[in-house]
Amino acid sequence: MSRLDSFIRRLQAQRDVLNWAMGVIGDKTGLVLEIGLGNGRTYDHLRSGLGAERIYAFDRANNANPRSYPPADRLILGEFAQTLPAFAAAHPGGAVLAHSDAGLGDPEANARQMIMLADVLPLLLAPGGILFSDQKMSHPALLPQPMPVPIPPERYFMYIRA
Repeated sequence: MSRLDSFIRRLQAQRDVLNWAMGVIGDKTGLVLEIGLGNGRTYDHLRSGLGAERIYAFDRANNANPRSYPPADRLILGEFAQTLPAFAAAHPGGAVLAHSDAGLGDPEANARQMIMLADVLPLLLAPGGILFSDQKMSHPALLPQPMPVPIPPERYFMYIRA
């Protein structure tokens, strides 16, 4: 499969899981976390379905398209290892949905980052909160779930906070 085909499949999977999640959490009270703002496509999609006021976006730097900038008070910049634990301390268990698209190109750095994210995300998610990730995670409080929409295997991963 070409890189272009793989990219298209990834974006289709993101859209499909986020559409499903917005339908499930739309009327629930709680925060929505976009971990890995990138160019802002998935943030913009979440914002169009849920509004900007409950979404917090995290990244190392703001490289989003200007049309996809979160409000300044909803954009948390810096290393995830510092920003996410600090946010969790201020908002423990406050998120009903987290979308993590924070994979790195370096497999070793990626593995370290996924361990850190798997440790901190349960602190951020409310019981029953939904996590979608482009990477597999492992933590006793993150219960793997079958995908609620048809997407290619191993393309995205879903967890519920125990």
